[in-house]
Amino acid sequence: MEDMILREIVVLFILSIIVVLVCLRFRLPSIVGFLLTGVLCGPSALGLIPSPEAVDTMADVGVAFLMFSIGMELSGKELVRLKKPLFLGGSSQVLLTMAFVFLLTFWWSGPRLGVVYGCMVTLSSTAIVLSILQQKALTESPQGQVCLAVLIFQDLAIVPMVLIFPLLAGGLELDTNSMIFAVGKGVLVIGAILLFGKYLLHRLMFSVVSTRSRELMLMTTLGLCLAVALITSWLGLSLALGAFLAGLMMAESEYSLNTLESIMPFKEVFSSIFFISVGMLLDIRFFLTHLPVISLCAAAIIIAKILMVVPAVRVLKYSMRTALLAAFSLAQVGEFSFVLAKSALGLELISNDAYQVFLASSILTMVLTPLLIGVAPRVTARILKRPDMQTAEAATDDGSEHDDAESSDGIIRDGRLLKDHLIIIGFGIGGQIMAHGAKSCGIPYIISEMNPTTVEKYRATEPIRHGDASFPLVLEHLGASTARALAILTSDPAGSRAIIANARAMNPSLHIIVRTRFLGNLNSYKEVGANEVIPEEFETSLEVFARVLNHYLVPRQTIDQYVSAIRRENYGMQRRLGMGGSIMDSLPDLQLVAYAVEEGSPLAGRTIAEAALRKEHGVTAAGVRRGDVINNNPDAQTQLLAGDIVYLLATQEALAKAAHLFHTEGKEAA
Repeated sequence: MEDMILREIVVLFILSIIVVLVCLRFRLPSIVGFLLTGVLCGPSALGLIPSPEAVDTMADVGVAFLMFSIGMELSGKELVRLKKPLFLGGSSQVLLTMAFVFLLTFWWSGPRLGVVYGCMVTLSSTAIVLSILQQKALTESPQGQVCLAVLIFQDLAIVPMVLIFPLLAGGLELDTNSMIFAVGKGVLVIGAILLFGKYLLHRLMFSVVSTRSRELMLMTTLGLCLAVALITSWLGLSLALGAFLAGLMMAESEYSLNTLESIMPFKEVFSSIFFISVGMLLDIRFFLTHLPVISLCAAAIIIAKILMVVPAVRVLKYSMRTALLAAFSLAQVGEFSFVLAKSALGLELISNDAYQVFLASSILTMVLTPLLIGVAPRVTARILKRPDMQTAEAATDDGSEHDDAESSDGIIRDGRLLKDHLIIIGFGIGGQIMAHGAKSCGIPYIISEMNPTTVEKYRATEPIRHGDASFPLVLEHLGASTARALAILTSDPAGSRAIIANARAMNPSLHIIVRTRFLGNLNSYKEVGANEVIPEEFETSLEVFARVLNHYLVPRQTIDQYVSAIRRENYGMQRRLGMGGSIMDSLPDLQLVAYAVEEGSPLAGRTIAEAALRKEHGVTAAGVRRGDVINNNPDAQTQLLAGDIVYLLATQEALAKAAHLFHTEGKEAA
């Protein structure tokens, strides 16, 4: 018997390695690979697992670890940070989806099954959605934050759903005595867990951590998780609920990170087995003979979830674009829907045929998730091109800055027409730094932000407006036609490209600078009209490289030469791939930079000829600003005074060498 169980586990592991490798090659999530592994080794396909009882047991443990990790990750700080999108947006999504599915199924299945199907369909896959958003660097985007909040609320909603099913099946009587006993039992369990967590857990974990034994930490974590789960199961509650309560208890401990680190490898292994066990339940013959019905159900689930997520996100005052992108991301059925479906089958709430249809449809929606998220930006762009959508989206620009007015020529603030201003898209850390610098330098600016909570927070102190800047009408309200520069500091590649293209069409002379996470996005941004693209991974790597060399006391001039050469080579390589651009793009080494002449610097009181800027230092003074007067064509006899702003045209290397001329002697070295 032991040899048979070991053989089955080995077969599962080897087959899952092969299938998951193939899935990852086609950019499908590993969860899809585990589901397909279960289908292949199940009794309806290859029949490699003759006795799936051991697999079912490990799957139950996997569900417990999943719930334990969810309880661990739902910290109080995370719930507070996302409280509005979590509770308002999450509850709206769950209630709207359940009500919609209930109404669709009520006429042919009755109210009881309407609730059952509503609970199973409303959940989405936390593992699939978050993994894809992380791969695409979209977790910090507006749609990424909305998806995270909704998924957390769905995880919280699992607990009452698990308790509802036995009630619907008649497993719990509704008489007064039974209700009092059930409530009392639940209060007793939760109270005992809370008391243990408050008075005993800290002492236990302190004793364990003091030993510095990873083995003991692992055994303690596993023991607490499974012990609480078994206690709740023994009292008639679910194993998953007990594991969730154990996770919440451990989350409040100061040693929660060590605990989570210990459990994660086991959670990944057992949850993978859980998905394999779900795939094993799928009947291939049933799937092939009922393919039209299954396909229709999968399409209905996707459409229903998209239609219900959109209003749930719009309630939070996010743009239609964010709502649509989030809706496509959450359009699949979640992993815990399988737990609910299995429970419904065991309680005889649904028939085996209905279970097989739901199982197959759910797996199909999971497999289609990467495709849905991939096509979402293009589909969203087509939907939002409609004139009525443009007008409606522009209306979300709520005029947060009360002192602003609008004219046919641009924005009027404090009685003045806002021209040559800076438009900042996105008000995260980068946007706040940009706004602070612009304010310090006296540069007029206006901010566009899609997160309504951020707009509400800063509307009293910043010229910030709520709206999706990928819409031309929103850009018009921001004064793009009269602006001098546009800085895009968001984490949404598709949205950034739309902003660049629309802004460039509106104002051909606008200088557009955009931040991107990866160097590979440089081409696509340049093609639609960006003047400068700053890849975070490349520039951050350069800064780390420069600081390492500085730590080894490499001369600063040598470091600057290395950095300039690397920057030239990498950006030049991107340009050689066929990008068009202006004449300045064909001279990538030339830069126009402003330097202030400081009191006591080598240039203060000297003429341009005396300073020999071009002859000895290789830089050209293209202009000099003194107060509000700008000399656009200074001659050699132009005297430079302290406080003057000199505009130099040269290569970055030459500019770096000449920078010391503008500083007070000894200041730069210090």
